[in-house]
Amino acid sequence: MRSVMKIAAVSAVAAMALAGCGSKPASNNSASGGATGSTPATGASTAAASGKKLSACMVLDTGGVDDKSFNENSWAGMQAAAKANPNIKVKYVPSNSGSDYTPNLTKYAQGGCDSVIAVGGLMGDALKKVSKQFPKVHFAEIDNGNQSAANIYGIEYNTAQAGFLAGYLSAGMTKTGTVGTWGGLAIPPVTIYMDGYWEGVQYYNTTKKKSVKVLGWNEKNQKGGTFSGSFTDQNKGKSITQAMVSQGADIVFPVAGASGLGAGAAAQASGGKLNLIWVDTDGCQSAANYCKYFITSATKNLAGGVESYLKQAADGTFPTGNYIGDLKNSGTGIAPFHQFDSKVPAALKTELAQVKADIISGKIKITSPAQPK
Repeated sequence: MRSVMKIAAVSAVAAMALAGCGSKPASNNSASGGATGSTPATGASTAAASGKKLSACMVLDTGGVDDKSFNENSWAGMQAAAKANPNIKVKYVPSNSGSDYTPNLTKYAQGGCDSVIAVGGLMGDALKKVSKQFPKVHFAEIDNGNQSAANIYGIEYNTAQAGFLAGYLSAGMTKTGTVGTWGGLAIPPVTIYMDGYWEGVQYYNTTKKKSVKVLGWNEKNQKGGTFSGSFTDQNKGKSITQAMVSQGADIVFPVAGASGLGAGAAAQASGGKLNLIWVDTDGCQSAANYCKYFITSATKNLAGGVESYLKQAADGTFPTGNYIGDLKNSGTGIAPFHQFDSKVPAALKTELAQVKADIISGKIKITSPAQPK
């Protein structure tokens, strides 16, 4: 989630292939054990093409590398690239707060990194500033394709599509007629999921002549909605989710990184009243303790996007422009149903497959203003 909110397998779909435009971009910790130096970075394309090692460095957002969501999945892509190509050496540095973005990016840009990957659109302003200071360093930013600098590559995801499927599924599974969604911060990488979820419920209501209610968000009111104000506060996540349960919600979709783990705690305490849709990653892999509450997960293939970017760079040419992951190229989708597989009606699975096909073909037009262009 986040651009603030693992693994090529994370966006794999259930047996019915519900995962799912463009070509796929296929404390200082280091997978190679190397320390950051102080020598200015050189042109990475030349280094990679001549068979030299490619130094790839990742600046994480807040929440840590084991946030069960955005950071963890992005770092997994770095690790996968390094495993596939021994010439790629990778490392990361965490950010404890937004004030760490600029110094972390600067440290890596001037410390010998050929490529610096910023995890999250919240680093946009800091990255814009640092990329100008180090024009020979190649940068990439996850969840932001609005940078105009030639040395910044955007890796984005149209997760409104995955959210739509999750919303349709929730509407088809609710027993109370009320579902909910809430976010970490009111920013596009979060609200895009919530928009899609809301639209999916509305589509279900229209086609089935139902009236399933969505708590926490209405796409028509982009300034409203329910947010925890954090991607790490699990207590806040739990209290928000419990408030939705008290209003009748029996399925909730938290879009809030590690804060969403509070929803897992709320489901655990609900005595069977609440189930969840996880976000960004397959929750049964990343937050396995709560797997029995996850009907599915709305995923973005962060790991795949990062891995493909680095593989291309190691081949000698850094990709330029932006990549947008969507249902068609498996950049986004919904995860397997795991323990809910037998509980999701066959007819609903068939409907979901058709909804996915109709989104890809353009028959269903998603209107979220947060969709990447």
